[in-house]
Amino acid sequence: MKIILIGYMGSGKSSIGKILSEKLNYKVIDLDDFIEDKEKMTVSEIFKTKGELYFRKKETVYVKELLELEGDFILSLGGGTPCYGTNMDIILEAKEAKSVYLKASLPKLSKKLFKKKAKRPLIAHISSEAQMMEFIGKHLFERSQFYSKAEFVVSTDDKTKKEVADAVLECMATLI
Repeated sequence: MKIILIGYMGSGKSSIGKILSEKLNYKVIDLDDFIEDKEKMTVSEIFKTKGELYFRKKETVYVKELLELEGDFILSLGGGTPCYGTNMDIILEAKEAKSVYLKASLPKLSKKLFKKKAKRPLIAHISSEAQMMEFIGKHLFERSQFYSKAEFVVSTDDKTKKEVADAVLECMATLI
C-alpha cells in the first residue's frame, strides 16, 4: 500500500511520514527531496531559475512516476501539490494508494509557522502573527477543496506526533 500524506506546510507530513515508516517498515519518500534529487537543485533554486510553472509540471511528472512504483511506501507531498493541475485526481486514482489529509487548524499552523518562518522561503517575509494568520487563512481557503478530497482526514491539533501517526494507522487498519 502507498500512504499519501497531504496537508498545509507545518501540518507534520514529513515527521508523521517518518514515524509511520518506522512503525510499518515502509520506505518514506518526501516529494520535495525526490524532486531536488532528480533535478539536481533545491526547490528554491528551481523556482528562482526555472519558475513555478516548470516546478509544478515536474511535480506532476514525479507524482505519477512515484505512484506507479511497486511496493509499499509513504509519500509526503508538498503543501501545494494536490492543488495544481490534475494532481489530486492522480493521487485518488492511483492503485493501492490511500490519501490522508493531516488537518491542522489555522491558529495552530500560524503559531507554529511564525516561529519557524526563517526556514521557509514562502513565508520568511511575514513580519507579524496577524499577517501569518491572514496569509495561511487565504491559502487554506483556496486549498481546502483539494485537501478535503483525501480519503481520510486526521486532525493534528492537540495531538503528539505519535498520536497523529496512530490515528493514521487506525484509518489504514482495515486496509493493511
